[in-house]
Amino acid sequence: MVTHSFKPLRSLCMAALFSVGAYMGVQAQKLDICTFDKSVRPQDDFFLYVNGEWMKRTQIPGNEQRYGVFNEIGDRNRDMMKAMLDDLLKKITFAAGSPEQLVADYYGAGMDSVRIEQLGKKPIEPIFENINKISSKDDLLRTIADLQRMGIGTILGVSVGPDAKDSRVNTVQIGGGGTSLPNRSYYMEKTPRMQKIREEFMKHLTTMFVLAGESEGTAKQNADIIFALEKRMAEAQRTNVENRNPQKRYNKLTIADLKQMTFNINWDKYLGALNFEKVETVIVGQPEYVAMLDRMIGDFSMDEWKVFLRWKVLSSTAEYLSTPFVNEDFRFSRTVLNGVKEMQPRWRRILALVDRSVGDAMGQMFVARAFTPETKQRMSEMIENIREAFVERINTRTWMSAETKQQAIKKLNAIVYKIGYPDKWKDYKGLEIKADDFVGNVLRSRQFARKEMMDQYGKPVDRTRWGMTPPTVNAYYSPQFNEIAFPAGILQPPFFDVKFDDAMNYGAIGGVIGHELSHGFDDSGSQFDADGNLKNWWTESDRKQFEKRADALVEQFNGFKVLDSIGVNGRLTLGENIGDLGGLTIAYAAIEKAWAKKRKPKNQDGFTPEQRFFIGWGIGWRAKYRDEALLNQIKTDPHSPPYFRVNGPLSNMPAFYKAFSVKQGDKMFRTDDNRVEIW
Repeated sequence: MVTHSFKPLRSLCMAALFSVGAYMGVQAQKLDICTFDKSVRPQDDFFLYVNGEWMKRTQIPGNEQRYGVFNEIGDRNRDMMKAMLDDLLKKITFAAGSPEQLVADYYGAGMDSVRIEQLGKKPIEPIFENINKISSKDDLLRTIADLQRMGIGTILGVSVGPDAKDSRVNTVQIGGGGTSLPNRSYYMEKTPRMQKIREEFMKHLTTMFVLAGESEGTAKQNADIIFALEKRMAEAQRTNVENRNPQKRYNKLTIADLKQMTFNINWDKYLGALNFEKVETVIVGQPEYVAMLDRMIGDFSMDEWKVFLRWKVLSSTAEYLSTPFVNEDFRFSRTVLNGVKEMQPRWRRILALVDRSVGDAMGQMFVARAFTPETKQRMSEMIENIREAFVERINTRTWMSAETKQQAIKKLNAIVYKIGYPDKWKDYKGLEIKADDFVGNVLRSRQFARKEMMDQYGKPVDRTRWGMTPPTVNAYYSPQFNEIAFPAGILQPPFFDVKFDDAMNYGAIGGVIGHELSHGFDDSGSQFDADGNLKNWWTESDRKQFEKRADALVEQFNGFKVLDSIGVNGRLTLGENIGDLGGLTIAYAAIEKAWAKKRKPKNQDGFTPEQRFFIGWGIGWRAKYRDEALLNQIKTDPHSPPYFRVNGPLSNMPAFYKAFSVKQGDKMFRTDDNRVEIW
């Protein structure tokens, strides 16, 4: 029996909490017992046990909607990049087109607030003039295409990416778009919270048009037009849950098919304006939305559409214009929707923009300071160990047939992993960044990215491309590439530290590795095969057994409540919940295998290695949210709130019960028939 004493909590809180050695400019963190709440039993609420004191004493900064470990790492990464940029700006000239020139001039232009204030809305006036020339449906579609090439979204999302049923081929894909609020529920739900947000949205629309030069009366009329358009679009859009099904998103249509289902959209001219003259087929995510949009083009006048397009330009560029636009954009998008009270310092906003726009240029400098070959080697070893443990777990699934197990292992062994940064950095040849043209830089970089993406049509899929920049504090799994990726930005304490013991690393970043691998076998990712194609590799009975277990996890998470008894959407969050439960289970199996090969370490900080594993997971997800941001997450985000990402999976894991002596009567306890195990 494992017992737990609270004495270490008091003694270690008085000791040094950080080791002396520095880790890439950051001191390597030891286990900080002062974040624990000694009044909470780990058997009753593990999240608060590990993070309770941190939750009590931590105030969400005024410029954040939430604050947690991801923010802490992000703050350190940004401070490092700011120091790097400040050094760059001390130099006079750089070779044109070099990473240093792109980054320094982009950042410098964004920090030139004097010039930005002088210009006001002048940078977008030529775009408004072009919109005002619209006089026909063909003009409308041409202008929409022009805006899309600038990276300004309007009514449709047109992109190029791998065909879900032939991942070697890049195809033209048409998705939804048009709405400004987080999702359709914000237009349709009649709760007091949603009604208040809609009222604030109408005020926001009116204010933005007044700032753009309209009278108060005209601005209010414009707001009514925009809401009427967007509400009708929202009514035609699928829910987030419906849109999780990749089979429903895959609707391959010929151009002739599109022409038959629409009569206002001239597809030849529209796609031609996007430089897709020879397209024969497209993949349409929501055909019913396209059909409704086509009817809307006939139902609303050209003057109304011009109002809508001017709004899309305003909303897409407001944060880069003069102070009145920036403040109003912040008031609605950050304060009303997410509860944020204060704006981020200008340097942080511009730095984030530079990272989004020329991420590989910025990333080269970041990894030179923040990433080591030792980190990459250690991560590779962990990934292979966790993959090996996953293979063994698949072989123990009694509910799976040998046939399906064989296909699952084939897919698992085919998963490629990327660590830190790209093997080949992106070439920004042709992108012009000027030291005195901030909004121009934003639009040109967007246009460059759009053209780069659109030019992939007809070419083989480039599997070396990354979906995140190196400083990003995140990770991902791509079902069509069948790959997992871990940017250098997340491979920092407390998620990962080469100086940590295996228990902490496997509990933190190991759980994340397992999570991403498990995405290949969640409700959505499991519909793709080893080559990244949307293809069934399950027997019918095995799939039913998988769905039965997944449904039980949905039911568990549906029972978790936040705010005004608003429930977590277990169906929307299913993929991430499978990732957490499966990932942590597999990471634990991997470290048990490691301990079997070499002697298990002694207790540290008053905890067993098994306990430290789960503590690593609990610390990694500590976070506080503003109510508005939490509502936004519940309604729109496929991730469960962090509190449930800790307590949810742990309440299903026998290894956790054993490590902390969880027994019937404890709040974390579930009876055997109420526990879920999938992977």
